[in-house]
Amino acid sequence: MTDETTSPDAPVNSDGYTSGFVTFVGRPNVGKSSLVNAICGRKISIVSDKPQTTRHRVMGVLTRPTSQLVFVDTPGLHKPVTALGERVNATALDSTKDVDATCLVLDATMQFGKGDKWVADHLDMSASTVIVNKTDIAKPQQVLAMLQAASQLGAKEYFPVSAKTGEGIGPLVDHLARTLPEGPQYFPNDEISDLPEERWVAELVREQLLAVTHDELPYSIATEVVEWEWPRIRVNILVERDSQKGMVIGKGGAILKRAGELARKQMPEGVYLELRVKVDKDWQRKPERVERLGY
Repeated sequence: MTDETTSPDAPVNSDGYTSGFVTFVGRPNVGKSSLVNAICGRKISIVSDKPQTTRHRVMGVLTRPTSQLVFVDTPGLHKPVTALGERVNATALDSTKDVDATCLVLDATMQFGKGDKWVADHLDMSASTVIVNKTDIAKPQQVLAMLQAASQLGAKEYFPVSAKTGEGIGPLVDHLARTLPEGPQYFPNDEISDLPEERWVAELVREQLLAVTHDELPYSIATEVVEWEWPRIRVNILVERDSQKGMVIGKGGAILKRAGELARKQMPEGVYLELRVKVDKDWQRKPERVERLGY
């Protein structure tokens, strides 16, 4: 990406200046967070190859000389079995309301399935853009097959892209900018996300735990910042059962230590990050607890 970088001279409001909100929706693990990060040029949302990594609605901001695009990254839509799952789905569906552009994100390495169709049925596809992501790892025939299957949805436009390499991102952003109405600049030039620092740090810790433990880490973990007195930050890692506590800590504390090291590498120099694991029995099945954790 070359021409999508933030310009310090972007106008606050002027004739012809366009601005608006763009939401990305789709099944889990299709690369919505990676797309937002690639477009904005910096990590906004955490990423992982585990489904339902994103739980919050996160906004990333791209300011250009003639437009400002506010991208809404949403949790993957799936069949919920817990209060957390229901809240995650509601967050994603709510994000399609009162936005200026909606994009359905598909995974080029997968076949178009019932889950994709279910998501599409919740959108006005005639006004939506289809993004076929992961073209860097999909075979050409897979990309073509997904585009052919998606063409039946009657979408406004179709874009094959790679969030990893940036291929196709420029034309996609240009298209989205053209679809936005004239409007004001909602965020300052140097602001690229609406995510509070505390939430970002908590999510960063969860991302690194996912990276270190791979399939062993239970989906039912949550992270929350409970102390912030710079440079000291304490993050609680919540699990649902005592048996899960050891999985997160690791032998001799190895997993927790490694996750902390990886998180600190992405934080300002000099930070003291303390991680603690606590049992909060069946937290994701308790609506009031899910809400208190900010989901």
